Amino acid sequence: MDRRSFIRNAAATGLAVAGMAEFGASVFGRALGSPRSGISPSLKGPPIRPPGAVDEAEFLSRCIRCRKCADACPNNAILPLDGAMGNERRLTPYIKARRQACMLCNGTDGDYLKCTDACPSGALRRVRKDVDDIRQNVAMGVAEIDLALCYSYNNWSCGACFRACPLPGVAMTLGMWERPEVAADACVGCGGCERACIRYPQAIRVKPRGGTA
Repeated sequence: MDRRSFIRNAAATGLAVAGMAEFGASVFGRALGSPRSGISPSLKGPPIRPPGAVDEAEFLSRCIRCRKCADACPNNAILPLDGAMGNERRLTPYIKARRQACMLCNGTDGDYLKCTDACPSGALRRVRKDVDDIRQNVAMGVAEIDLALCYSYNNWSCGACFRACPLPGVAMTLGMWERPEVAADACVGCGGCERACIRYPQAIRVKPRGGTA
């Protein structure tokens, strides 16, 4: 091999290694989550707010960034936003389902969802730990399935998302080969399905309801 060919091949190898390193860092960074307290959600839409949140515009005017909702969360699912979505939303609470889903305070004591009971400003309405009250007053988002990624729609049988749903048979049903279907009007957007999805990138994601980025 002559010197020119060696240099050309070495340069190509270096670029390939650098590309793989960047790809790996990106993948593992997304998979493990940021170690910082504030983690930016996708900038394609509004953040997923904790249960009981009022409409986004009113939420921003009411929320005092006290973090009492986050401190009260038994599943450590509530995080403060960093500044990536603008200073107006900075330090307001949101949920990143792939990191940690809202468990709707299942198995905890008390009559109300902890974060809604802790909020002092009315940014989160109090919600009872009752199925009917949760369905009526919790609308964090709605789960959407990517059929091209979902194992159950691609010659495998999974069902992990269904088993994680707090409203099985209502917000989510299963068809043949455990193919999940989401009832958008019944889904509260807790993110349990997204957190449980064994596919990466995940085949089911919770999209926020309403609002603008």
